Amino acid sequence: MDAFYASVEQRDDPSLRGKPVVVAWRGARSVVCAASYEARKFGVRSAMPAIRAERLCPDAIFVPPDFVRYKAVSKIVREIFSRHTDLIEPLSLDEAYLDVTENKLGLASATEVAQRIRQAIFEETQLTASAGIAPNKFLAKIASDWNKPNGQYVIRPSAAIDFLTPLPVGRLPGVGKVMEAKLAKLNIATVGDIRQHNVQSLEHQFGRWGLRLHELSFGIDNHAVVSERPTQQISSEDTFPEDLSLEALAPHISRIAEKTWTAYCKEEQRTARTIVLKLKTSEFQTLTRSHTPDMIIQNQEDFLAIAMQLCERVNLPVNTRFRLVGVGLANFIDRQQILSQQSLFS
Repeated sequence: MDAFYASVEQRDDPSLRGKPVVVAWRGARSVVCAASYEARKFGVRSAMPAIRAERLCPDAIFVPPDFVRYKAVSKIVREIFSRHTDLIEPLSLDEAYLDVTENKLGLASATEVAQRIRQAIFEETQLTASAGIAPNKFLAKIASDWNKPNGQYVIRPSAAIDFLTPLPVGRLPGVGKVMEAKLAKLNIATVGDIRQHNVQSLEHQFGRWGLRLHELSFGIDNHAVVSERPTQQISSEDTFPEDLSLEALAPHISRIAEKTWTAYCKEEQRTARTIVLKLKTSEFQTLTRSHTPDMIIQNQEDFLAIAMQLCERVNLPVNTRFRLVGVGLANFIDRQQILSQQSLFS
């Protein structure tokens, strides 16, 4: 979807159309959830601190996010997808991979499927979407950004190498500013440069990720579209208006743990084994502490108690202040597996 949250806001409030809209709460601690294309012209991007967005675009209109509405629209879009294929892998509310090797309507090409989907999205939501059509997920992801907004782009298998060769390495998924700088030290600036680099050297420098980079430079990605992903983690977190000491986190951990436990209770098929505490300091250092008890956590009280105990394993100076705390449940296993294991000892 194109600038999804901001586009929903502009659709529902005509006075916002054609204006720079930033979906975020105002304030020094807030981050941008989405920016309209009018705001992007000023350099505003999602995940940017809201205060920086305000400096870049003083005339921006800040709108607090409304995820209930966004989820409702996302549900409509997902239903449109399902008319064409059951192989749908959502990445977020506004993005998904679809495998249309065999499509339900028997359309002649993936290009036609993408056109039909985009047309239906616009007719039923009054919002635009962009699509990338390619032989694998990696290439499709890059192609989906090529003709935004409201466009689509096809990378045919025979054209993949030529398409990739001149691309800056920063266009590859997983290559951020830090990795880009490391590659630059090896005189690697483009995807074509990666292809020319010795694969053993890349593996030596970056381990398994070096091998992955080499594969991507040839357009190789064998990851299938997975329509049903089992739960990996359920968590909640909160950023504070002001930095807090470790001792002052207790009521916040309690509140966040309750929110996480409520979400966990909706999980019917799988059980979590591990409790996770996440903290971010005022210096933006992120640390996690986790514990996997011998027995399955049965209630919110035990969950909270362990989350609190994890604070004791935070070995930082007493004057350290924290801007964020999160509490989660991870290491999920099937409940049937637990019952089977228990029967071995009955």
